[in-house]
Amino acid sequence: MKKVVLSMALIAVLGLSFTSCRETTDKTGEAVDNAANAAEDALEEAGDAVEDAAENLEDAVDNAMEASEDAVEKAQEIANDSIDNAEDNAENAVDAANDN
Repeated sequence: MKKVVLSMALIAVLGLSFTSCRETTDKTGEAVDNAANAAEDALEEAGDAVEDAAENLEDAVDNAMEASEDAVEKAQEIANDSIDNAEDNAENAVDAANDN
């Protein structure tokens, strides 16, 4: 009778340990799945951040190009105005010299 009780106790303990191992395995599997999902989400967010940065860089380059073109146009206008003023002043000087 003692052997039967001890055998049953042994079977119960082994049964609990196998059940416990299955639960641990299940929990480990869930943890691995959660970690994989978190890594996937982080990679997607990083990819989105890279895309946003590329778009911002493209916008910045476009804005810089437009500003440079505007500055060149303004410099050309100023140079043309200066040339026109110099021509007018030269004509006025010639006219004044001819009048004297």
